[in-house]
Amino acid sequence: MFDDDYLGSILLEQNIVTESQLNEAFEEKERTGTSIGHVLVDFGFTTEDQILNVIADQLGMEVVNMKYVEVPDDVLKRVSSSFARAYEIIPIKFEDSTLTVALSDPLNPTILDDLHFMLGTNVKGAISNKEDIMEAITKFYGTSGESVEDMLKELEDDMPLQKYEEENIEDDIITLRELATEAPVIKLLNLILIQAIKDRASDIHFEPFENEFKIRYRIDGILYEMIPPPKHLAIALTCRIKVIANLNISERRLPQDGRIQLNVMGRNVDIRVSCLPTAFGESVVMRVLDRQVVNLDIEQLGMREDTVEQVKEIIERPHGIFIVTGPTGSGKTTSLYSFLKTVNRIDLKLITTEDPVEYDIDGIVQVPINHKIGLTFARCLRSILRQDPDKVMVGEIRDLETAQMAIQASLTGHLVFTTLHTNNAPGSITRLVDMGIEPFLVSSTLEAILAQRLIRKICQRCKTPFRPNEFQLNQIGLTLKDIETKELFYGRGCSDCNQSGYKGRTGIFELLMANDTIKELIVQGAPTVVIQEKAREQGMRTMREEGILKIYDGLTSIEEVSRET
Repeated sequence: MFDDDYLGSILLEQNIVTESQLNEAFEEKERTGTSIGHVLVDFGFTTEDQILNVIADQLGMEVVNMKYVEVPDDVLKRVSSSFARAYEIIPIKFEDSTLTVALSDPLNPTILDDLHFMLGTNVKGAISNKEDIMEAITKFYGTSGESVEDMLKELEDDMPLQKYEEENIEDDIITLRELATEAPVIKLLNLILIQAIKDRASDIHFEPFENEFKIRYRIDGILYEMIPPPKHLAIALTCRIKVIANLNISERRLPQDGRIQLNVMGRNVDIRVSCLPTAFGESVVMRVLDRQVVNLDIEQLGMREDTVEQVKEIIERPHGIFIVTGPTGSGKTTSLYSFLKTVNRIDLKLITTEDPVEYDIDGIVQVPINHKIGLTFARCLRSILRQDPDKVMVGEIRDLETAQMAIQASLTGHLVFTTLHTNNAPGSITRLVDMGIEPFLVSSTLEAILAQRLIRKICQRCKTPFRPNEFQLNQIGLTLKDIETKELFYGRGCSDCNQSGYKGRTGIFELLMANDTIKELIVQGAPTVVIQEKAREQGMRTMREEGILKIYDGLTSIEEVSRET
């Protein structure tokens, strides 16, 4: 593959740079993550033209100077302005059923493949200067990008798409494929995906009902509805999604799951697709896993300093079980990945078993669960223990067999990270016992339990101080006296946060350390409330108390803490 190492060797071979210059550039690349080509140009060791010519020669592409290229209107219309900006490309010609696009990043190995199935045509690359491409985009498309709403207005009266009647084509594969390659459908889905990534949406919902078709984005845990598209677009968009996710477009009676990997706006985005048959068509949900949005740094999860120090000490222990608990969408997986990344060193063997693998992390062996062939968490964990791991992550303890294997792993000298679905940290102990694990085994293996929720952060741009009334304070158990010396805030709403008053999320945490006192209570079969009170006596903060501290810090609102705790 043509990568930075290969580019460096070619430049050295052609005497464009010296060995000492190349070594210096690679040191800078390691420090900043910037590509080797950009570093060499920034340091003045070579010119951008020299780099482009070397790349073009090696990849068999032409170099184009966008300052002197005129793009015909019919070619320009094949790529929307939003798509061109997201991928930093511009179409320059369409010949022999092949679209030639000028690329600002020809070394990205996936971009031509992405363009091929996102645009629904054969694509050939040409190389140009990034600044020239961005200037050409402004020149040919103008300064404003096309919005999803603009596109939907154009499609309201699109007769060619209305000719496809759902009941007539459900078994006609040729017609379904034809529908999935209609230019307006391709263009609309591209815009929806780009808009979702720009708005940091975690999910996109396509929902057919009897008389309407809805599209909703989930941003910071809350669903927002778009202008509803015409009903006749439901089957068209569903078919298009299935095509790019490599799903069976003619199967509309059974649930299907697929995956799409894209590079949009220079970011690697993994999209999980779920199709579910309903009374009025297929409901499709696209889970957007954008690595740049999810920060896998343990310091950035939102824990307070003392909690971070305690967690770092736990994850370095040689054996035991560390449970992260909370409902779906509370950030458990992100926390576990952050812990694994922290202990991901050359002297430790780390193995995970997940359903599914959400983020690939170099240096960690990750095993996806496959229920179709009987590869369950328990069966996978049994085999993992023969792989000589130091630390193991089990995606979720769902049954007694998996719980027993996790206990066995911890007793044989492994630290096991796992998740449970319970409301608070002490509740996880009761859950394990209810599953059938003996209290003395829970007591001897449990190291700690971390319960968590995600709450929205007040938008920093429209953050405004205010004084709450008694009713608002009662929601979280505070009085006017408690906030006498505090300044509280809310988000007024602005264009930066889509008028919601919130932007981004952070975690609130409840860390229960399984010390000797807690272990003794577990063996005695103490109720959850007794364990919780004893843990609080020994310094555990509940999620409500953590939330109140974040209100005092000006990070979130009373409504958010009340809603999540």
